[in-house]
Amino acid sequence: MKFLSLKLWALIGICLSAPLAFSAEKPNVIFILVDDMGYSDLGCYGSEIKTPNLDKLAANGIRYTATHNTSKCYTSRACLLSGMYYQRLDREMTKVANLGEVIRPTGYRTLWSGKNHNGGKPWERGFDRFYGLMGGASNHFNPGGKARPGEPEPAGSGGKWIIDDKEVKGYVPEDKNWYSTDAMTDAALGWLKEYESEEKPFFLYLAYTAPHYPLHAKAEDMAKYEGVYDVGYDVIRNARYKRQLEMGMFDEATTPLSAVDQKKPWAELSEQEKKDEILRMQIYAGMIDCIDQNIGRVTSYLESVGKLDNTLIMFASDNGACASTDKPAKNQTGPIGSINSYECTDLSWANVSNTPFRFYKLNSHEGGILTPMIASWPKGIDQKNVFNRENIHFIDIMPTLMDLAGATYPGEAKNVALKKPDGVSLVPSFTGEKINRNVPIFYEYGSGKAVQEGNMKLVGVKEWELYDLSKDRSETKNLINEQPEVAKSLADKWNSWYTGITGLNYEEEKERKKKAKKAGSKEKAEKKKKLRKSAAL
Repeated sequence: MKFLSLKLWALIGICLSAPLAFSAEKPNVIFILVDDMGYSDLGCYGSEIKTPNLDKLAANGIRYTATHNTSKCYTSRACLLSGMYYQRLDREMTKVANLGEVIRPTGYRTLWSGKNHNGGKPWERGFDRFYGLMGGASNHFNPGGKARPGEPEPAGSGGKWIIDDKEVKGYVPEDKNWYSTDAMTDAALGWLKEYESEEKPFFLYLAYTAPHYPLHAKAEDMAKYEGVYDVGYDVIRNARYKRQLEMGMFDEATTPLSAVDQKKPWAELSEQEKKDEILRMQIYAGMIDCIDQNIGRVTSYLESVGKLDNTLIMFASDNGACASTDKPAKNQTGPIGSINSYECTDLSWANVSNTPFRFYKLNSHEGGILTPMIASWPKGIDQKNVFNRENIHFIDIMPTLMDLAGATYPGEAKNVALKKPDGVSLVPSFTGEKINRNVPIFYEYGSGKAVQEGNMKLVGVKEWELYDLSKDRSETKNLINEQPEVAKSLADKWNSWYTGITGLNYEEEKERKKKAKKAGSKEKAEKKKKLRKSAAL
């Protein structure tokens, strides 16, 4: 399927901009999305990692404690940019208007720096400027796949990078101090300064690739955490949970600390294994520290030009912490954290990052789909340092920004039907009011699936599990046998939703994918066998 034409989107723009004339009082908006960061990895969510700039935004705004993504990078981004469940979309999001296309006609300058991962061309889909990675991950020191003079070849293949509408093949930055998080901020600040004198508001989507693997941090950021993680997983996890309780984020009775999940207990690790684990988390902390520093660069600039008060800044992560083991990559020959390494924090530290919840990225339990989310807007959010505990999903972001921009969603353009957002606006929460949601929220990715209606959540991989999140946010007491009628009702709603939104039967589709995967594995094995035979001749 091809993208809708540029002429068609121009007509959509006329439709969108008609209801509300441009107003200088519309807020600037910055949505900051980080990659694979766990729920408790910010200071204001319980972490020992230094995040003073994000902590300040939280102190001057709202911390949402129950914001959900999809548990996976590109699907969460699809929800954010479309306002729809990703199951309704193709990878390039055709037959929908995305966030840039909806709010630019209302008078916004639209800017996108960082990761794409959803296909398509942002500069042809509503964004005035784009800088960043088109794929899912890349080397944070040198993304080009080729060595700079005097350096080893970077681990990982070179990803496709775009600077505005120009593809840079094998993007090898000349500056040996180049670092992905800094570079993405540099591009964003460059645009903000370029358009500083414009009277129109701006929307900046700042989508960092950190702290997604590979584990790469600058030496000065790592140095701040020397010795911090020598105490091991359990001490750090327990300290985070204690801080969450002390700040009033959770109550121990309703949100207990979930069970420990580790590859091997800390006490059973060899001295070398401990050194490696300490280094992994030290690097990971440095990556998050650097993100916070760069957010500080942005807020400091806005304050210096008098724009901070009327700028809504929102922050979130695209999924829970990643429990993957080290990823094999081209030229992965260096020590942990070096330019020619491509390693992960893995399961044991991910269990810490997602404190107090269970499971991880790719799972529909809370540890996979929960993210910290902060909203700060001095001129528009009069609440300070408050928790919002409503159930929220990434499908709500686009309706929220449409609400602020005064945009309406077109039903069709040139007889092409356009799907409307599934989410609801979060703007009422800015003034302490309830958001207007009267339907369940659904989840499905990989082998995980879930539905939440009110406090009751049905979640499963092979078998359904039922939890009352008002009494058990950590999903530790399965009620499936105690409340079978509730489980059946929710299961029926989930199946109806999945079939209605995809046109498929879930179990049949699951079996089809399983057979296709098995056939693919068999085909690969046969090819390898033939290659071995050819090599032996």
